[in-house]
Amino acid sequence: MLIQEGDKRTPATDLMLASILAFVAGGVNSAGYLGYRYFSANMTGNVSMASDFLAVSRSDLALGFLTIVVMFILGAFIASCLIEVGKRQLRRNIYALTLIVEAALLMLVGLFITLSARSPNGVLVVGLLSLTMGLQNAASTRISGSRVRTTHVSGVATDIGVGIAMLLGNNSSSDRLAIVLRLKLHLVTIVFFALGGVFGVLGYQHLGGLSFCALAMPLLLLSIRYLR
Repeated sequence: MLIQEGDKRTPATDLMLASILAFVAGGVNSAGYLGYRYFSANMTGNVSMASDFLAVSRSDLALGFLTIVVMFILGAFIASCLIEVGKRQLRRNIYALTLIVEAALLMLVGLFITLSARSPNGVLVVGLLSLTMGLQNAASTRISGSRVRTTHVSGVATDIGVGIAMLLGNNSSSDRLAIVLRLKLHLVTIVFFALGGVFGVLGYQHLGGLSFCALAMPLLLLSIRYLR
């Protein structure tokens, strides 16, 4: 699942990867919002909020939202650098290593929240969470040839609408099969993102910061088999 890239991947491996990573992304996004009122995976909303606060001269709040966006971009940059270095070193497990870095960061954030004597700064915490989401989204996008995007729900929802419209057209049987497979992938992504959101809220209510440690577990279980 974390070795084959692009067209070498099967629809089943893409579905499994999308379900696991979308679940984690939904959980991190919801738990972060519940705790600190910032979204770590919703860059569209963060840019819009930054614009709103700039318009009313609240540059301090706008800077917080823009910081989270920059951290997401930084995460994607770091993941791409890791992948490029891994490819040059012929490391077939570089995608697994990238997700393990994400899991380690999530666990560090969870422990930081849990062990802090007072509530940590929200922009700092969600900025770090956004960094992990950038790491994850870049890794899943690159390994799947842009088919699996686990934090970009707006784009996935758009693709569903486009796919349904294409099904209504006059397509060959092979084209219709490809469209159906893409729709299935997109629907699974949204469903597991929503399920992860439910887990994130319930987890944060009962576990606090340790919920991020729990959300790191699927990433570790998915990746650790590729370390040998």
